[in-house]
Amino acid sequence: MPTITIDGQEIVVAEGTTVIQAAEKLGIYIPRYCYHPGLSIAGSCRLCMVEIEKMPKLQISCHIRVQDGMRVTTNSEKAVQARRAMLEFLLIDHPLDCPVCDQSGECELQNFYMEIGRYDSRFLDNKIKRKKAYPIGPHVILDQERCILCSRCVRFTDEVSRTHELGIFERGDRSVIDLYPGKRLDNKYSGNVIDICPVGALLERDFRFQCRVWYLQSQESICNGCARGCNTQIHYNTARPYKSQGRRILRLRPRFNPFVNRWWLCDEGRYGYEFINKNRIEYPYLRQAGQLELSDWDAALEETTRALKTALEQYGPESIGVIASPQLSNEDLYLIRKIFGELMGVKDIGFKSPWEKPGYQDDFLIRADKNPNSRGAEEMGLTSDVRTILESTGAGRIKVLYVFQHNFNAPEALELLRDTSVIIYQGTNWNQTAERAHVVLPSATYAEKDGTFTNFEGRIQRFRRAVPPLEESKTDFEILSLLAERLEYPLVYSDPGDLYMEWRGQSYEEMDPYGEMLG
Repeated sequence: MPTITIDGQEIVVAEGTTVIQAAEKLGIYIPRYCYHPGLSIAGSCRLCMVEIEKMPKLQISCHIRVQDGMRVTTNSEKAVQARRAMLEFLLIDHPLDCPVCDQSGECELQNFYMEIGRYDSRFLDNKIKRKKAYPIGPHVILDQERCILCSRCVRFTDEVSRTHELGIFERGDRSVIDLYPGKRLDNKYSGNVIDICPVGALLERDFRFQCRVWYLQSQESICNGCARGCNTQIHYNTARPYKSQGRRILRLRPRFNPFVNRWWLCDEGRYGYEFINKNRIEYPYLRQAGQLELSDWDAALEETTRALKTALEQYGPESIGVIASPQLSNEDLYLIRKIFGELMGVKDIGFKSPWEKPGYQDDFLIRADKNPNSRGAEEMGLTSDVRTILESTGAGRIKVLYVFQHNFNAPEALELLRDTSVIIYQGTNWNQTAERAHVVLPSATYAEKDGTFTNFEGRIQRFRRAVPPLEESKTDFEILSLLAERLEYPLVYSDPGDLYMEWRGQSYEEMDPYGEMLG
């Protein structure tokens, strides 16, 4: 393998490695626009030029492969001057509307110019006018005047989504990015072009003018939209909620994981977070005189405890049915198994709704199973048949049905639930099951708690709390712990990390950042 020296640091890399990749292994960042590790090499922006010993001209580091003994200087005066000239060229027709651009604060053109740019403009002529912000799809707005023709978006639609909506049209200084005639950017991965655009040319319609990025906070998480478990960043705003009309979660962005989703995220997962902001169950409820009435935690937990104890004492554990959810974390499912299965002796614990139909699936990221933790529920052994549990409820054998998250809105399911003695619903959002419950316990979404999901391949991945639970809702861990205390069961867990330690024999801190495989 060749040995290369970059800015005085020596490194051994594999054959075929480019200079820009070798520099990144050393922690040296070379400015770039057109280069992206998930796309083919275009070599068009010329910003990543470096000086290489014994080569008479500067070379673009994204394209040139390393050779044994190569000596590279990334920040020589010659290289910096070339970048400064390229930035001046790119800014000739750029509108310089940073104060009103949503990309401001995340813009690589802005950042590199502030670092190495030419601050006294020599351009005196009028700028070429192009089409300003207009929608090119359900999620993306294009501003041609801000485009620097890096071609990342074109290569993405050609090489990754393979839907071929975008191209470069015209020639010379009249060149523009645009849709092909009759096309619309509505593929299932269209939001990724926003992520990879280095400037403010491609913007998110839902996020536009909602919040300045410097007010955003970020937390690492896992997408709950399907069994793939794509790694994400949750961008939220709790410091200044008036800046975003009260919305707490403002957008999701993909987070690199080489084993799961690499750099990408589907639109289904990217825009599937609104349930965190809307239609939430914010307070406990109890059914009184046939109507759900606002209650408090003491009364709701007391009624839940009374119903469970009565069923156990009068009819035994076979009179209780539990329907867990594949939307719950491994830690929550483990605690359900511990309390209901091991301590109470309940046998009827399932999770898979027979009325939930498989969704769309492709050969890239999207899975037909729209739950993040079906594999985890299976590994916990919570595999009783849900239809049988509901039939036993309808027949009167099961007196207390404890439901987590599920919305049983199919006519057959609603009929089976009609004569249930007691339904306890623990979930995040209002649905038809919650509206038929006798006790409603408001729980936190995945963005409001800590835990892990196990994806369809058996990879356990951690997600972290971004925002606190909404109003009086509590995490499932807190609710189940309070319930266990009232049932007089000796549990000594202080947080979900204790459950993970008992289940897996290791702490969160010992987890691989890309996730642990089952086994």
